[in-house]
Amino acid sequence: MRDSFVEPFNIIRLIGKNAVEPHHQTGEDKFPSRNRSYTPKDIVEVEESPGSVKKRMKARKIKLNGKDHRKYLVRLRNKTADKDKWLADDAIPDGDVHLRRFRASRRAEKSHQ
Repeated sequence: MRDSFVEPFNIIRLIGKNAVEPHHQTGEDKFPSRNRSYTPKDIVEVEESPGSVKKRMKARKIKLNGKDHRKYLVRLRNKTADKDKWLADDAIPDGDVHLRRFRASRRAEKSHQ
């Protein structure tokens, strides 16, 4: 038995090879470690900044109010793949630099095929 119990108990009977039925006095505190009161911590609101873009991965056209707009699937730096986002070109910081790299990589893929 572990230290979390009050004291060694009187054993009434064996149950199987490793289990016992202990005798407890009524009103006895069997698990004193569970008596600590729980005080919940304050909830902290985490504000996620858009983060810096690691690379653009895909492009798609969507229609908004009858006009074509391009959105890009971007991978954010230090984030996992499930955090990828579709962002408009003007919403991407340093968008021109990333757009040039994206187009160059697309041209390289097409020339290898």
